[in-house]
Amino acid sequence: MGHIIALAGKGGTGKTTLAALIVRALVEKNIGSLLAIDADPNSNLAEALGAAPGENLGAILDRVSAAPDKIPAGMTKDRFIQLQVQTAVSEENGFDLLVMGKPEGPGCYCYVNNLLRGLMHQLIDDYDYIIIDNEAGLEHLSRRTTRLADVLLVVSDASAVGLKSAKRVFELAKALKFEVKRSLLVVNRTNQPPQADKIKDTGLEYLGTLPLDTKVEELSLVGKSIFSLPAQAPVFKTINILGDRIWKRS
Repeated sequence: MGHIIALAGKGGTGKTTLAALIVRALVEKNIGSLLAIDADPNSNLAEALGAAPGENLGAILDRVSAAPDKIPAGMTKDRFIQLQVQTAVSEENGFDLLVMGKPEGPGCYCYVNNLLRGLMHQLIDDYDYIIIDNEAGLEHLSRRTTRLADVLLVVSDASAVGLKSAKRVFELAKALKFEVKRSLLVVNRTNQPPQADKIKDTGLEYLGTLPLDTKVEELSLVGKSIFSLPAQAPVFKTINILGDRIWKRS
């Protein structure tokens, strides 16, 4: 199985930007095949990466659940969904992208979610690195993709509220019985590390801080991808310094 890096954190902490920065760093290092998964129902990772995603899996599940009779004759439901998942993966420059989306229909998703989790494990096996940009909570990730991660990277701002939220995310991961080898805290958009006691209270291993970088905000405002960020940008340089602790295999 590939090296799985799952990101989580409350909204507004820059989690998706960090996921995109990690994808870019791994692409430029060219150290293996890479799958980026946008598991946040409010999908923004494709935009941050300048990618053109295929159909999201939520839409696929809606279609299958609402009209199972539309499955081609002679094809099992399992095989049909497997083909749909495969076609939903878009091939980008240096990485592949899969957008999970969120089912919106009234149908029952228990069967397809269970099947999808098995298919996701098969898909993950095909890559060296998997970056999962998750929503603030982890329930979506638990239902739809995997309960395994080599690294759980919890993103926070420097505020007391943000760090308490990071602690809750970590506690939720334990409650959901995630199998995580390392759980790391990164404090984003600050030049001053939080107080040591507040970091310790989260229960997470402290990775470090990422500086507030106005160039990242400028790219977002004009709709450019993270690949347009200058290589010498402070936040990208910091990612490469901290990166070994994120993507280094144990």
